[in-house]
Amino acid sequence: MRYHKLLFTLLLICTPASAGAQTLADYDYENLAFRGIGLDYGFIWPSKVKATPTYTIRLDLGFLGPGIRIAPIVSYWSSEMRRTELDRLADQINRLPPLMRDSVALSADDLGNITWSDLAIGVDTHLLWTTPIGLITYVGAGASIHALNGHGDFIESTFVEDLLDSTAAGISLMAGMEFELTPRVRLYGEARYTLVTDIRYPGVRFGGSLMLPPRAASAQSR
Repeated sequence: MRYHKLLFTLLLICTPASAGAQTLADYDYENLAFRGIGLDYGFIWPSKVKATPTYTIRLDLGFLGPGIRIAPIVSYWSSEMRRTELDRLADQINRLPPLMRDSVALSADDLGNITWSDLAIGVDTHLLWTTPIGLITYVGAGASIHALNGHGDFIESTFVEDLLDSTAAGISLMAGMEFELTPRVRLYGEARYTLVTDIRYPGVRFGGSLMLPPRAASAQSR
């Protein structure tokens, strides 16, 4: 029961401010249940690495309250560090005491290619409404945990690799649209901005969701 309360608290933190007029009695985490799964492909423009594709699995857990949908996600991307970041990293290494590094000054070329990847697990909260043309639109916010991993031939098994390997919290803001192709299939697009301790990036995603048949006892709105 303790874990249920912890999840409920996290979901309330992620709920968009526009839903703040609802009272606590309007929300019930016991109504959450697996309703569908989505896969999407996107593109992000990170601050420290080159623009790169991103891949996401999105679950639909239904509605916490009126129009408030809960969607856990798992996402992944990998990309090479920008030249400016390699220059900055080489400069930081050159500032270390000689006993902690090679006596020869390093350059970005010496570091070679360094790849940075991110595996993230999070929970998004969407505020949904429908439009006269049948589209489902939403805005939302999310909280996530990111496992960042650096890799390169020069930095392998060094303290530099340890510096690039980290686990960090992140927050996201998003807005999207969904189209119900059939009662079981939805197509969606989303614009998103993510801020992590070590990196930030805007991005877009496009994908589809496979929905389960609605529960007979469920009286929740779309």
